[in-house]
Amino acid sequence: MRSTTSLSITLPHEMAQMVKDKVASGEYASESEVIRDGLRTLQARDAALETWLREEVVPAYEAYRADPSRAIPAEQVMAGLEARYDAKKKPASGRG
Repeated sequence: MRSTTSLSITLPHEMAQMVKDKVASGEYASESEVIRDGLRTLQARDAALETWLREEVVPAYEAYRADPSRAIPAEQVMAGLEARYDAKKKPASGRG
């Protein structure tokens, strides 16, 4: 059996209006459902972040610690990102 706890929360006007609009549109049956769905989404995001940190960031950091010579200097990373950005800004040739 699922138990519930009643809470009293204070939201900025814009957020409170968003909750009311979700209920008014019929997307949710109650304000509580809107808040519960938002909290489930937050919980899923937090879990995804934890997984990413554990499965990708920690191993990458450990690999760096084991062999720092394999690291790519920040300047090189930035130059590569800037080049990719610049390439995407240019209109594709041959289209018209």
